[in-house]
Amino acid sequence: MRTGDEILLDQASGEEAEMFLDLRNLKHLVRHGEGQRLEFKMKVKFPEKIVKELVAFANSDGGHLFVGVSDDGNIEGSKFVDEDQFVLEKAISTYCFPAFTYHVYRIPLENGRSVLVYHVFESIDKPHFVQLDSEPNPVCYVRVKDRTIQASKEMKQILRRENEEGLTFAYGAHEQWLMEYLRLNEQITLAEFALQCKLPIWLASRKMVLLVLSRVLKIEPGENQDHYSLR
Repeated sequence: MRTGDEILLDQASGEEAEMFLDLRNLKHLVRHGEGQRLEFKMKVKFPEKIVKELVAFANSDGGHLFVGVSDDGNIEGSKFVDEDQFVLEKAISTYCFPAFTYHVYRIPLENGRSVLVYHVFESIDKPHFVQLDSEPNPVCYVRVKDRTIQASKEMKQILRRENEEGLTFAYGAHEQWLMEYLRLNEQITLAEFALQCKLPIWLASRKMVLLVLSRVLKIEPGENQDHYSLR
């Protein structure tokens, strides 16, 4: 069942967001802390790190980033809101690709400051990447609960192909073993599946990706390894 906060975030979209997320609604959301679709940043000190959160929202269910709110929920606002917006949007255009859709606006506070709000929409052009000067390769990020994590090779394939039609997979002995295993166990990793079925990792990966895309399995991305379970 969806929470009231999720309904509130769904309603706050596009031009409607500026009217809907006023200070009262902001306080309500912040009280519940960071989550799958909420991230707080007190300052835009390291914009190259903040864009990872935005890309993760675009690759997942969308979300809101509040600049001027501390991790513990203290709403102080941004003292230099124009500068923060300029720096962050420059970082988005410099480090993120392909472009994703977002709406930015401000919520004024009683202290004369404002909270800068970035509402990122779930993308139809996944996956999105961050390419920093300090990293040799672009990195894809996804949102898992209140964390932003690097997507695995399998997760990137799933994001890229999630709207693909006409997918088929062979239901052989390995798939049968996997179904039986998951009826008795909550989840399994790619490495465990490959080991138990004596499969090369590339083949096990291909089978897992197809089963997720066919909506037989669901994937829970992890920092070290993903976990798969029956849908």
